[in-house]
Amino acid sequence: MKKKMKIKYVSRTRFNNGISAIVSPYDSVKPFDAGLITVAGSGNSVLESFIQPKPFYTGDHVFVLTPLKAMSEIEKLFYCYCIKENQYRYSFGRQANKTINSLLLPSEVPSEFKNIIIENEISLSNDKLDLNSLDLNVSEWKYFPLKYLFIVEKGHEVINKCTLGNTPLVSATGVNNGVSSYVTGKKIFKGNTITVAMNGASTGESFYQTQNFYATSDVNILKPKFEINKYIGLFICSVLRQEKYRFNYGRKWSKDRMENDKIKLPTIKGEPNYAFMEKYIKTLDFSSAI
Repeated sequence: MKKKMKIKYVSRTRFNNGISAIVSPYDSVKPFDAGLITVAGSGNSVLESFIQPKPFYTGDHVFVLTPLKAMSEIEKLFYCYCIKENQYRYSFGRQANKTINSLLLPSEVPSEFKNIIIENEISLSNDKLDLNSLDLNVSEWKYFPLKYLFIVEKGHEVINKCTLGNTPLVSATGVNNGVSSYVTGKKIFKGNTITVAMNGASTGESFYQTQNFYATSDVNILKPKFEINKYIGLFICSVLRQEKYRFNYGRKWSKDRMENDKIKLPTIKGEPNYAFMEKYIKTLDFSSAI
């Protein structure tokens, strides 16, 4: 007996290309064809858009876009990006279900975008910088107040005071390293710091910022009192994300609350063991691509 092929199920999630499950096919329901675009119409991930490379099912509040003319994969990716750039217009109180047809998109894909060869842009290697694995014995770690490790500063209400530019704007989002757009403004924060969303559905999402940036008032900026680099920053961001469960819409991770909170870190002679943090990140797969 021939085994039936499993089908991807696309829902309103921003993760895993929008796929939330893999299901058995229904004899009475024909899957959508591969190569179409799915767009979330509501929820936390409104307007998250993906190309589906294989046949799929979907449910309510997910739109399926079929190109009116033949499009390459890079052209479809361009329009996915354009659709997602409209996310700022929506929220829990204003979903996209009734207005998605009114979104304005470019009629043509820029020639410089058409000429991108995706294969040439993919250079990730799963090589490790350090092949010696390290054990995480958390039971031997020690708690440190965040104010002992960082100067905590709140972002600024800059959205209505900025114009489009080249500097990242970090907001309370859990994707794209916290960057929601690129702007020009007045109050800039230095790179080599950590940003933490303190409000909304992404509260606790933490990112290491390598370059100078702007930040909204829904973001706390953690300026290290120690010598930090991208490996140490990524390690501490992972630890900070473990605190997400403690916060929600009714309990924000405010600046005052964050300063008095503690995180658990590996230690050496009673102090944070930053060398261990750096070396541990370097033992992970794909660390050579950081």
